[in-house]
Amino acid sequence: MDAASGAPCWVSLTTGDMAATEDFYGAVLDWSFEDGTLGPEFRVATQDGEPVAGFNETSVSPGLAVRWTVFFAVTSADEAASRVVERGATVAVGPLELGRGRAVVAADRDCAAFGLWEGDRAPGWAIGAGHAPAWLELHTNDAFAAALFYGEVFDWAKSPGYRVSYEEQHDEVRLLVGGEPVAALIGGGIEATPDPRLRARWEVSFPVRDVGAATAAAVGAGGEVVTLPYETPRGTAVTLRDPQGALFSLLGPAD
Repeated sequence: MDAASGAPCWVSLTTGDMAATEDFYGAVLDWSFEDGTLGPEFRVATQDGEPVAGFNETSVSPGLAVRWTVFFAVTSADEAASRVVERGATVAVGPLELGRGRAVVAADRDCAAFGLWEGDRAPGWAIGAGHAPAWLELHTNDAFAAALFYGEVFDWAKSPGYRVSYEEQHDEVRLLVGGEPVAALIGGGIEATPDPRLRARWEVSFPVRDVGAATAAAVGAGGEVVTLPYETPRGTAVTLRDPQGALFSLLGPAD
């Protein structure tokens, strides 16, 4: 098993308006944008010259909701997609040939969307490269059940250097690769939320130096504050919705 297989390797935003979305995230996160290698319709966000996220318009991927999608590296998109279906979840798109790789968009048994990627990893997302450009959390009703599902799909138990730990204080199952935390699965309370857009989902949190300043920039650029700043084991977080409706979070140093 490849040491990179089963680990988060990329995040991608499907949006209804590429130009407006680039303006928004450029203002909030100081990103630059360039053409990607997957095709002329795809764009890549960069920070300090390194790729951090992908963008594509809904017209390029018809039927996909406006949202951030977390992708996991796999050695075989076909095999991983089969394991998704075998465990009662859904493959919505793919495997599709994209550039020099293959992609799948799926949904777990609680309808949280995620992706599979068979191909090269972006340098900043590679295991051992330091902290990834984003912190990733699955918000779901049952963290243990979700951990079993994803663990079986990605075969975490047989992957070198992979370990799953439980943080009782926060009802959090944490995935570590090579001793480095790369994602968390957090349970409790999802089904009770009155807003269906806040139900089971993978949430992408981008690091910022100043949560207050970045939040103000987001609101000034047409975004919406979904949750007020709150403390997490990783620092101060705030959840926002961009002008196209996609949820994401900012994560800064603890107050």
